[in-house]
Amino acid sequence: MAIVYLETSFISACVTNRLDAGSLYRQSISLEWWHAQRHQHDLYITDEVIAELSDPRYMRRQEAFDHIEGLESLVVSDEVIGLARILVDHKVMPDPLQGDAVHVACATVYSMDFMLSWNVRHLANPNKTQHLNTICLRMGLMLPRIITPEFLWKDNHGSSE
Repeated sequence: MAIVYLETSFISACVTNRLDAGSLYRQSISLEWWHAQRHQHDLYITDEVIAELSDPRYMRRQEAFDHIEGLESLVVSDEVIGLARILVDHKVMPDPLQGDAVHVACATVYSMDFMLSWNVRHLANPNKTQHLNTICLRMGLMLPRIITPEFLWKDNHGSSE
């Protein structure tokens, strides 16, 4: 089974109450993936996801926590923070040293195969991932594939489509 890191924007899309066309699309795809695909992958979150969902300004936090109940949360270790700092220092991730940089660093340090994200500006962006991959390879690490959920589907025979 593929090892998948669920970034906060994926979880938020699952529980959103927004009614604009983009939010409804992301919610539909995310929930379809969740119901049809989650059991075919090993899923993880991190302390950074929990911190973001715990923010008092995040109005759907209880729904989000209900959604991810039972998933293993990986620790944001010193090694993760070190990689995140390098990504920020090389200007491939925005400052401050939290959020996107920590998500990428966690998924990389913990050797995830994929990161599911709807953040197409800083994460699921081919131009960005090319730069991230270069930095990670220089560090002797393999960047996971950072994709939106519609690109991570397995058929009934276990092959990815």
